Amino acid sequence: PGGLLHTNIAGCTLFAAVSGSSAATLTTVGKMSIPELRRRGYPEYMIIGTLAGAATLGLMIPPSLTLIVYGVTINESITKLFMAGVIPGLVLAGLFMSYIVGWYYLRPSERPEQAPRQNLMQVIKDSRFLIPVILLVMVVIGSMYFGWATATEAAAVGVVGALLLAASQKSLTFETFTQSLMGATRTSAMIALILMGASFLSLSMGFTGLPRALAGFIDNMDLSPIVLIAALTVFYIILGMFLDGISSVVLTMAIVEPMIRQAGIDVIWFGIFIVVVVEMAQVTPPIGFNLFVLQGMTKHEISYIAKTAIPMVALMVLMVVILVIWPELATWLPETVRQSRS
Repeated sequence: PGGLLHTNIAGCTLFAAVSGSSAATLTTVGKMSIPELRRRGYPEYMIIGTLAGAATLGLMIPPSLTLIVYGVTINESITKLFMAGVIPGLVLAGLFMSYIVGWYYLRPSERPEQAPRQNLMQVIKDSRFLIPVILLVMVVIGSMYFGWATATEAAAVGVVGALLLAASQKSLTFETFTQSLMGATRTSAMIALILMGASFLSLSMGFTGLPRALAGFIDNMDLSPIVLIAALTVFYIILGMFLDGISSVVLTMAIVEPMIRQAGIDVIWFGIFIVVVVEMAQVTPPIGFNLFVLQGMTKHEISYIAKTAIPMVALMVLMVVILVIWPELATWLPETVRQSRS
């Protein structure tokens, strides 16, 4: 139930595992899905809303740039953070799909006409370019999870594998190759500059003693972890309305990290929590980044796009609640892999 709208969620989930970027996921999947879904008669608000929410999965599902920067900033294992993001990312994708199923049953008048079903052989034939990409993702992520390669080595394997796939599928041209190089260079340079600024901020904070004083202040208040998490949720949503996810993380970790450690909050769990909250901010007006990307793609008013994304924001709030109630969603897989290695 829900038809091709599920391709927005599934496509973003799969592409997020390749790109690690919310903007890249939104642009790539949106260019393919929006014209096709419009042609088949799906409601505009459902097309835009599901795409706005699902594109944020690029911030959580490995390889996630936000998780990489978070791990570097607090000196935590990138592999552990990647493993921690898998199950919550899939749960959030499941929540988005549940919303589509609910729409399908609650608003039958908006359903488009069903396309004729394809047989199994036709589906396999149409998926011949997709299956190698899925296998490449499994090899790259699996090599990190099982300790066969570091994050850097796995990234190199992914780059070489992607080039070979593009060449074999005749989609590798000089233009696409140079565009990929420039995109990777811009992203790497951006992260390096942000981390430089964050290091300077951290050093300044260290000299002033503010993080230690703030952690002591919170400790003296005897603030419960739940209250602290609620306060940080509001804080990061507001901050994320004006800053991108990576900037929100690196510019605040010097202050926030001592707070969460003082409160006894697991830093791996907190990494997943902060990504979900930053995801919310990406589709929250007035300056939710994904909203502006969608505005450029669909030519709708920003207020209309923000309205279509409200159900997805509500589901992300629900995801935060789920993480608080069941923190094992984020901590179980890294802990299980660690125990299996020891």
